[in-house]
Amino acid sequence: MNDWEADAVLADGATVQLRPVSDADLADLAALRAGLSAAEGAGLPWADDGPAQGHPGRLAVVALLRGRLVGVAEYERLAGTDQARVGLLVERAHRRRGLGPLLLEHLTAAAHDQGVRQLVADLPVDNTQALEAFRAAGFVHTAGTAGPVRMMFSTAQTPRARGMSRALEQRAEARSIARLLAPRTVAVLGASREPGAAGHEVFHRLLSSDFHGPAYPVNPAARQVASVYAYPDVREIPDAVDLAVIAVPAPQVVDAVRACAEKDVRSLIVVSAGFAEAGPEGRARLAEVTRLARVSGMRLIGPNAMGVINTDPAVRLHATFAVGEPAAGRVGAFTQSGALAGTFLTESARRAIGLSTFVSTGDRSDVSANDVLQFWQSDPRTDVALLHLQSFGNPRKFARIARRLGRSKPVVALKSGGRSADPALDALFTSAGVIRVGTLGQLFDLAALLVTQPLPVGRRVGVVGTSSALAALAVDACHTAGLEVPAFGPATAAALGEVLGSGPEPANPVDLGAMAAPERFAGALRAVAGSAEVDAVLVLVTPHPAVDELARAVRGVAAAGRVPVAASFLGHDGIPAALAAGDTAAPGRGSVPSFASPESAAWAIARAAEHAAWRDREQGTVPALDRLDLDRSRAALAGAAMDGSWLPSERVDEVLAGAGLAVWRSERVTSEQEARAAAERIGWPVALKIADERFRGRLDVGAVRLGLAGPGALAQAWRTIRLAVGPGDMLVQPMAPAGVSTVVRMTQDPAIGPLLSLRLGGAVADLLVDPLARALPLTDRDAAELVRGIRGSVLLVGGGSGGGTAPVDVAALEDLLHRLARLAEEVPAVAEVLLDPVLVGRSGVVVLHAGVRLLPPETDPDSLPRRMTGAGVDYFR
Repeated sequence: MNDWEADAVLADGATVQLRPVSDADLADLAALRAGLSAAEGAGLPWADDGPAQGHPGRLAVVALLRGRLVGVAEYERLAGTDQARVGLLVERAHRRRGLGPLLLEHLTAAAHDQGVRQLVADLPVDNTQALEAFRAAGFVHTAGTAGPVRMMFSTAQTPRARGMSRALEQRAEARSIARLLAPRTVAVLGASREPGAAGHEVFHRLLSSDFHGPAYPVNPAARQVASVYAYPDVREIPDAVDLAVIAVPAPQVVDAVRACAEKDVRSLIVVSAGFAEAGPEGRARLAEVTRLARVSGMRLIGPNAMGVINTDPAVRLHATFAVGEPAAGRVGAFTQSGALAGTFLTESARRAIGLSTFVSTGDRSDVSANDVLQFWQSDPRTDVALLHLQSFGNPRKFARIARRLGRSKPVVALKSGGRSADPALDALFTSAGVIRVGTLGQLFDLAALLVTQPLPVGRRVGVVGTSSALAALAVDACHTAGLEVPAFGPATAAALGEVLGSGPEPANPVDLGAMAAPERFAGALRAVAGSAEVDAVLVLVTPHPAVDELARAVRGVAAAGRVPVAASFLGHDGIPAALAAGDTAAPGRGSVPSFASPESAAWAIARAAEHAAWRDREQGTVPALDRLDLDRSRAALAGAAMDGSWLPSERVDEVLAGAGLAVWRSERVTSEQEARAAAERIGWPVALKIADERFRGRLDVGAVRLGLAGPGALAQAWRTIRLAVGPGDMLVQPMAPAGVSTVVRMTQDPAIGPLLSLRLGGAVADLLVDPLARALPLTDRDAAELVRGIRGSVLLVGGGSGGGTAPVDVAALEDLLHRLARLAEEVPAVAEVLLDPVLVGRSGVVVLHAGVRLLPPETDPDSLPRRMTGAGVDYFR
């Protein structure tokens, strides 16, 4: 706990470093205290002797802004209790920036890890700034009106405190990205006079996009670039510089970053290559660039970044060297890949998808998708978020932010660099409500629909077209995508009959013929779109002499906005001009998306319908649990072997007991005589099984014998198991009550973090049934969906055709899932927990066997997903 460092964002978007105090800080702390009044320093635990990090029961966290100590928070444990007094000190010039609550949040997380359960602060009643800081951190006023005000805080974090912390985090991180995307001044270091060079192209696009503020080229070898006076060094620019784009060769980047730090630049974009991809030397260079940016309080995009774009008319920032000038619009786009930046820009233009902002982060050394999502949440110009991801920094934080954002703005993600069928990634995205796509084409297909059309309220589709063959393909595509193409009722059929005249009874799909008259086409569209029997309309148009009139009819129907309208105009590359809105940045609906095929249109409608259903569902909460003592679980791991092997059963029992879980009684034996003695102690009847994990629960191979009522049956079972699976220790257990066999597992996925999975148990299920998984945190909704979503769930919840089965105690199974999730969250040294089988009975559950493995001791924290710890503080941000 004494060697962590964290970068955090203040309320105004500036960055600050947090770490434990060291002896080298004592002089700075004394100077900080000397500049404050007695009232401002009152209540500090170290009032007499100064903070001592090595003192038992004491811990201090300091904040450094651009390398200078500006604040400290410390606790001192009260002897014989789980309480601690806490104090806070922030330099006057840096108050009201959110620094106090930030220090207290990190101190609270550290205190929780050290077994402190309650923090107490006694503050002068007239120290309003300190009182505000403690309240903002979640402390509650418990006593004091005329005298000292007592503030208290539970380190376990209440939902109220957690909500306040996350609201502060969102505002701070959003402001830091807003500062980066809306600078008042920009400098380009390495601005070149040679077309094609990255620095030349960035500076050229800054000028051509009509950036609202001054743009300064920095080039020691040129007097001017693009007819603009060039400065030899960023430090010689007379104005303050908000954003610096660095486009110099990789060996020069460290010096350039250092110069920007001395200039007090707020934000950096490094487009230069030659870092993480360039071997040990490049990785060392990246580490130094990142370190300099952090200690200087600068947000950093890159290296290997393409840059950023902000189409806001009040900003007009195009700080990339990608080809393409996107129209202003309502879609925010993020990609880690610099190479794909140009594709994003050209494809959005081809499909008439306007962008609000575009961010390409490259090596993602600082600014990540999480930061950009925080910004988009509060950005009124963004309605849809598009993500291209190659890796995750903090998957749990991503899930939390995306889940919150997706309630109002859909989040669509393309993940590359992994398997197309990835249960772990599906679990993360499902938990977060993120719409996963498999190709770039699907990414833009879905964006075009979501940004221009309302979400469908159901899965019923009305199909209107000019070709019966195309309509048949569309119907098949809808069914494949999980959509319905319902028959029309009398009211809709009558409305269509008035438009179509005499002929066959109007049906869904509506075929108007290859040469459909525009008026007839428009009337049929209005009748179908106005029907209460459809939730979306799919329009199919083959080449037609009056194609523009048909397109205008489609836009007119879509403008009513009752249901989403999607079109497929065959023979058109991109969107027909008549379907595109003139102002893609205007709030509300404009264009109608046009797809290359009926299949892609049906797929997009289906994904939009799934997202709408997710949004309409209750979000769920993480429930409070009784009988938790996770300190007991941590204590059980002390001195345990961290070599990838399963822990001894006595340790496993203790680890799970801390989470409120009990393993069914079991005695390990090495001989038939020991087995008989164990059975006598336990009481007949008993179960006998091989202890080898490979044969756990394998009734089919003879490794388990049940219901042994006496010594004779036990002896026969012993011989049968030996013949079936050979030598090895065995287990003797009392017979468990009847129940449905399930398997529950927690694993630490190297890319996603903790995953919780559930499936049915038994020999057939072992071979045929894939588990269903969810990423953490696990809400009550997630747990219910796991239980009801696995294959064979009818055995748990009852029902089914032919009378079905009686339900079992699914509430007890959901409680077990939550307890295992809490263990994974708060005891991160646990790499895997396997509960196999878990018998779910009419009342309660029985864990027949359990295994626990730990992370190897040499595991590098940087190789793991950066996780939230303690009270929600990210120590590996």
